[in-house]
Amino acid sequence: MHTKTLAQLSKGLRAREFSSVELVRGFLDRIDAHQPVLNAMITVLREPALAAAQAADRELAAGRGGPLAGLPIVHKDLFCTEGVLTTCGSHMLDNFVSPYDATVVAKLKSAGAITLAKSNMDEFAMGSSNETSYFGPVRNPWNTDLVPGGSSGGSAAAVAARLIPAATATDTGGSIRQPAALCGVTGVKPTYGRVSRYGMIAFASSLDQGGVIAATAEDAALILREMSGFDANDSTSVDMPVPDYLAGLDAPLAGLKIGLLKEFFDKGLDAESEKRIREALAIYERLGATLREVSLPNLPLSVPAYYVVAPAECSSNLARFDGVRFGHRAKDPRDLMDLYKRSRGEGFGAEVKRRIMTGTYVLSAGYYDAYYLKAQKVRQLISADFKRAFSEVDVLMGPTTPTPAFAIGAKTSDPITMYLNDIYTIGANLAGLPAMSIPCGFAQGLPVGLQIVGPHFSEGKLLNAAHVFQRETDWHTKVPEEFK
Repeated sequence: MHTKTLAQLSKGLRAREFSSVELVRGFLDRIDAHQPVLNAMITVLREPALAAAQAADRELAAGRGGPLAGLPIVHKDLFCTEGVLTTCGSHMLDNFVSPYDATVVAKLKSAGAITLAKSNMDEFAMGSSNETSYFGPVRNPWNTDLVPGGSSGGSAAAVAARLIPAATATDTGGSIRQPAALCGVTGVKPTYGRVSRYGMIAFASSLDQGGVIAATAEDAALILREMSGFDANDSTSVDMPVPDYLAGLDAPLAGLKIGLLKEFFDKGLDAESEKRIREALAIYERLGATLREVSLPNLPLSVPAYYVVAPAECSSNLARFDGVRFGHRAKDPRDLMDLYKRSRGEGFGAEVKRRIMTGTYVLSAGYYDAYYLKAQKVRQLISADFKRAFSEVDVLMGPTTPTPAFAIGAKTSDPITMYLNDIYTIGANLAGLPAMSIPCGFAQGLPVGLQIVGPHFSEGKLLNAAHVFQRETDWHTKVPEEFK
């Protein structure tokens, strides 16, 4: 059953071809079997998941149950989950049991989804390779010597290895799309404000956005429809109706205007990856879409702007982790200052410390105007570039990452090189736009992702473009040999 899509599993459950208990037990067994190799999970919830599956079977037998009734998922381990460890991949929170559910968790639970586990992630979502986790790196199912991407690497690796049909994830600068590309699965980052951030432990509040990783665009639409919507608990949540993303999936693409981002096809793009992207674009042309080159002149400034704004916000958000109220607490502190220093020094990893220090520096009195204020002005220029582009085209397409997956440890000693791996994804976060990555082939035997970016609240259009492409291709059905 692990080879079936979420949509197929839903139909099978409704038709009583198998039970939710059988389904959940099968995926739990796969998680147990492959966890030692992939390290994709932090906490596995076997008994609660089986109990929830029994309840789902009773609901389905009575002709009830929500849209996701009986379907197994995992949550990235920064979504607060009542009564369950929520660690953010950090020693700072490795003893934190959440007293409440994040809105995303509550919505999916209300729709009938069953949480099997919490997935591994870069510490506090800071990383592009899933190597900064306190619980060790996640490994790419296509080659376990390689990274799966980050920070949602656990979710992406789990879906790619078919340990789970779908998983929640978050994207601050590409943390859904980049691991989706490197693992050969579908990842969707919705418009900023479309999905509630309440209970989603913050990294950079103006950039973080919850989303989904799944095998197909159809499965992603099924989950995204249920997790989206206004939430009064989140001041950045947008009060707009949520369309039925499944309804428009099969709309023809004739007349779709696709913009090719000139800045994405630069000298930094791997040649074989570019070939796969061009082949995918040719399929869109065959389906009736038209292509034209579009330039966003300020887009190359997205990486330096992001690495000022995001660390500034993180230095503020992570100030709450001080050893006093919850989380890691240093033993036998001499005084309050010693408690703060040692708790934070022991609780945070190297990358988190680096970003806190960077953020504190750019927000300091002598440098605020020179760095933070200037970065916010650049952010507005990038948003204006996107707005101009969408006055000419319906969507933008290009590569998700400059290269396929790289070796574990290859970039950990050079933060700048690591940061540049997000060069194609950061712009959409700075502008708050919806974007997604879908598999479109292989380079050097590893998955390549095609990125699709749209105007605000155009998730339906992106999912439609992805789904029609996936009807014509089979890249999304590929599973690593040892996980079939």
